[in-house]
Amino acid sequence: MTSTLYDFVKFKKDGETVMTMTRLYSGLIRLVAIGVILCFGILACSQNSNTQNSDANSDTDADSDSDTDSDSDSDADTDSDTDSDADTDTDSDSDSDTDSDSDSDTDSDTDTDGDTDADSDSDSDTDSDTDTDSDTDTDSDTDNDSDTDNESDTDNDSDTDNDSGIIGPCDIYEADGAPCAAAHSTVRALYGAYDGSLYQVRRADNTTTDIPVLEPGGYVDASVQDSFCAGTTCTISIIYDQSPNGNHLTKSPAGGWLNNGGREADATAAKITINGHAAYGIFTTMSWDNDEMTVGYRNNNTMGVATGDEPESIYMVADGKRYNEWCCFDYGNAETNNLDNGPATMETIYFGSSTQWGRGSGTGPWVMADLEDGVFAGDSFDAPPSNTSINVDYVTAMLKGNSGNHFSLKAGDAQAGLLETKWDGPRPNGYSPQKKEGAIILGTGGDNSHTGIGTFFEGCMTTGISSDEADDAIQANIVAAGYGK
Repeated sequence: MTSTLYDFVKFKKDGETVMTMTRLYSGLIRLVAIGVILCFGILACSQNSNTQNSDANSDTDADSDSDTDSDSDSDADTDSDTDSDADTDTDSDSDSDTDSDSDSDTDSDTDTDGDTDADSDSDSDTDSDTDTDSDTDTDSDTDNDSDTDNESDTDNDSDTDNDSGIIGPCDIYEADGAPCAAAHSTVRALYGAYDGSLYQVRRADNTTTDIPVLEPGGYVDASVQDSFCAGTTCTISIIYDQSPNGNHLTKSPAGGWLNNGGREADATAAKITINGHAAYGIFTTMSWDNDEMTVGYRNNNTMGVATGDEPESIYMVADGKRYNEWCCFDYGNAETNNLDNGPATMETIYFGSSTQWGRGSGTGPWVMADLEDGVFAGDSFDAPPSNTSINVDYVTAMLKGNSGNHFSLKAGDAQAGLLETKWDGPRPNGYSPQKKEGAIILGTGGDNSHTGIGTFFEGCMTTGISSDEADDAIQANIVAAGYGK
């Protein structure tokens, strides 16, 4: 074959045939080398394109971004949000993102330089890595976020966030900018959202149980008391404060006129109906004997109650037919040591027909203010013409103690109608500024005086002074509650 090629290939130069075997072989070797290189090149390309294809998805680089990234984000992100906000938020977002991206790329890409370049991606791997990023990552993100938000908030202090649609007196005061510092009732919730207990009863064997509301913002479930006290006697051992301040009332401690302290009210002595529901009030008693334990409740260690000359509003609903001419059936702000600490050291509502100090017009009963060392219908012991008798079955009694030399008294029928202003003017001489101490009393005077009687159903004390519009709304709310119906 060499000779044939030799005969066939001839180069002429200046008329002579010049043929050099060396050059011929050299040319042939180059041709063969080029052919071999081309073959290897074609093979390498096709192989590389295959690896690259699989690489596009597998690229052991998992860069298929098969990215096992099934996005499993197992993230169990159950986001259970312990927040009891169930918020299961399973967020299946499965981003486990193994994304091993090992890029081991076995592509062995010898890289003609022999450069093993383990990056088998033949490095030409323009990182074709189309990275289709199939990224299944549908990011299903189921993120159910069911957000069940149970927020059961069993808390006896009741959740004052109102979802029930019911409005209570303390909701009215809150909206008026004078929130309740204390809220006591044995017949109903005084916040629309209150779902705690109203009071506690103690049986003769000294066991106790709490008496709840029928529903948030609703009436008392008196059947719990009836069942617990069946066949025995019970007393009311705690009147719970429905406000967040926890100013609960228990029997008066010894001191002042009560040598042995007060006693708990008979749990069944003041039964009424309210909007068709059975309920029980606080039936207070009296005695001339300082050693006898008469009914009275007190808290000398309160939170959030007005002190000094700070403003407050107070109201109570009481039995309009049960009263006497003695002192003192009070509810409100008193001394913290059970003693008479002098004029202006207390500020409470009084209901009755006492004429021991001041008095109203007519024969009584009246709504007056016990300010210590004096019960007043106005700014003196004289009877103001505006503070007339109020004769109703259930009475709303209200006192507004402004900062400075001013206070107001209002009264109304708790079953119908509007409030009447009984006094709106200056305090008696020597009673401004006030020196309130911030204890809470029910059924006695500030010094534990215990000769008045009455029956209490509900009452509130505020931080700040209420507006006249809020007072009217409180009265409308009381009327709507349905006392005696």
